[in-house]
Amino acid sequence: MAEIITAVYESRDTLANVRNDLISVGIPQEKIRVNPDKHQVQVMAPEVSDAEIREILERHQPKEIHT
Repeated sequence: MAEIITAVYESRDTLANVRNDLISVGIPQEKIRVNPDKHQVQVMAPEVSDAEIREILERHQPKEIHT
């Protein structure tokens, strides 16, 4: 079962870097949502790749991260 992981960042500038990192490890673009107004990235992730996605999101030092 898939879950949505949401990370909120201090800066809008970080959002593009996070998105690019997720795409570079094979996450399909249609599974990534970026909301610049809320400074957040949401990823619809299957449970098998959950740890890898969390590692990428945390690499960019989010203010908060939750599922």
